[in-house]
Amino acid sequence: MKKNYIPYYPDRKWLMPLFVFCLLFLIFLLIVTSEYPKSSSDADFSHTASRFVLESNANEILGLGLPPLPRFAYLISGTKGDGGSMRRLLQAAYHPRNYYLLHLDLEASDSERLELAKYVKSESVLREFRNVMVVGKANLITDKGPTTIASTLQAIAILLKRAKDWDWFINLSASDYPLLPQDDLLHVFSFLPRDLNFVDHSSNLGWKEDLGARTIIIDPALYHTKKSGVFWAKERRSIPSSFKLFTGSSWVVLTKPFLEFCIWGWDNLPRTLLMYYTNFLSSPEGYFHTIICNHKDYQNTTVNQDLHYMKWDNPPNQHPMNLTSEHFIDMVQSGLPFARSFAENSSVLNRIDEELLKRPKGQLTPGGWCLKSSVSEKGPCMAYGSPHAVKPTSSSKRLEKLLMKLLDHENFRPRQCR
Repeated sequence: MKKNYIPYYPDRKWLMPLFVFCLLFLIFLLIVTSEYPKSSSDADFSHTASRFVLESNANEILGLGLPPLPRFAYLISGTKGDGGSMRRLLQAAYHPRNYYLLHLDLEASDSERLELAKYVKSESVLREFRNVMVVGKANLITDKGPTTIASTLQAIAILLKRAKDWDWFINLSASDYPLLPQDDLLHVFSFLPRDLNFVDHSSNLGWKEDLGARTIIIDPALYHTKKSGVFWAKERRSIPSSFKLFTGSSWVVLTKPFLEFCIWGWDNLPRTLLMYYTNFLSSPEGYFHTIICNHKDYQNTTVNQDLHYMKWDNPPNQHPMNLTSEHFIDMVQSGLPFARSFAENSSVLNRIDEELLKRPKGQLTPGGWCLKSSVSEKGPCMAYGSPHAVKPTSSSKRLEKLLMKLLDHENFRPRQCR
């Protein structure tokens, strides 16, 4: 029979100092690792994305009671001669929380593309946050052709690979411009459900039924290296019966889950429609619209608005009017976050910079992440703090009012996929 006894342990007072030492050493290693200089390769983009994932719930950690801020993934596109406009647009729409992919198409010269890449590398803030990329191997793009969709899908695939934690994708052209600082957009969108897709759409095809749906076009940019217009085949085709066609604006604000569905396509619908729209005139104005409205998982996520302010001739031409100072008040009162189109270096852009963005010439739009006390001739954002700090302006109230109207029960459901 075993005797009961109390086991003897030697003195363990040394364990607590050892535990404290190990904990401090681990914290030291984490600090050294996070501050160690990084290379400027494409891997930096992914590393920055991973770092931002760890910080994404900063508002909750700080106990501010605010919803986590979202992140936007931007595609900014341009063609020959657009390098300067794209640089200005990047400066106006920049925020360290977001990601930016710049694509100058194949019609632009290598020197223009290189100049844009050099700017991204030379700007200290962009170099620090490493959230801007320039497409090196450019695509040939035809207006109104399927090559625009192909280039957009490639950009989305790059952003999904290199920046894994964004919430919404926004496509802009060199002739677009923001009407409010990114702080306002981040602040207002932080209160929205993350499954909303902003896409202007309608099943009323109008003239596109005859010139788009029933005609067959060929885009030479699919197989040539020189830009030219699309041409029409003699044959015509009937309206599809296995899916319903939708059309609208080519400017979209789409969620990451929906775009993962479009890229990975576990359902065959995105691939089927990609092949169908290869021969469709103005395919950028129908591809995403038709996918989202023909799938039960996404058709109830649409907000029927592209969030762009535009003015059209009467009757409308192929492209919207160039905006001027004459339209400034109307632009501001619309509450919309973007506008198009603008002529290069239009005087109204200077007014937007000065009155709405508070952006010094040639500098990034300031926000809560800028340390205002460090303002110098180089701009207000040469010194910066946390990218999670946002300071909404009065423009955020106008955007909030617009979104409340769009999401009102009288506007939201009745305008979805109709």
